[in-house]
Amino acid sequence: MSAAASDAPEAGAVLIEPAARADLPAIVAILARETLLGVRDSADPADFADYARAFDEIAADPRATLYVARLDGRVVGTFQLVFFRALLRHGMLLAHAEAVQVDPEVRGRGVGAAMMEFAIAEARRRGAGSLQLASNKQRLDAHRFYERAGFEKRLDGFKIDLAGP
Repeated sequence: MSAAASDAPEAGAVLIEPAARADLPAIVAILARETLLGVRDSADPADFADYARAFDEIAADPRATLYVARLDGRVVGTFQLVFFRALLRHGMLLAHAEAVQVDPEVRGRGVGAAMMEFAIAEARRRGAGSLQLASNKQRLDAHRFYERAGFEKRLDGFKIDLAGP
C-alpha cells in the first residue's frame, strides 16, 4: 500500500522510522565512516554476514528497535533504542540510545536533532522514566549536541572491551 501524496514527507524533512533489512548496507556504511576511535566497523561486503546476523537478532527482540533517519528518501542516520526494567526507582522502565550516528555529509542539517527528538518522544510514549546514552569522551562535538538536545552530563561510565581487535 502506498502513501497518499499528502502523507509523503516534504523535501528536506527528516523521516525517522524502524530500519528494514534493505536499509542494512546504508546503515553499515554510516557506521564504518566513524573512525575517531579507530576502525571498528567495515562496509566490506565480506563482513556483511556479521551485521545481518546482528540485525536479525535486534529485529527479533521486542525490547530493541533499530531506526533510520531518511532525508529525501536516503538513509542518513541511525540509532537503536533499547528498553529495560531496573529495580532502581521502584522498578522503573529505562531507555537507552545506542550507536547514534549521522552521515558526516549531512551533519548540521537537523538529522541528529530529529533522531533525538524522536527517541525522547518514543521513550516517553513507551513509559520510560529516563533515556540515557553513552558517548566517548573524545567526541566533544557530540557532547555539545546532546546537551543542546536536552541531555545532562551526569554520569561517569566505565567500560571493558571483551572482544578482541
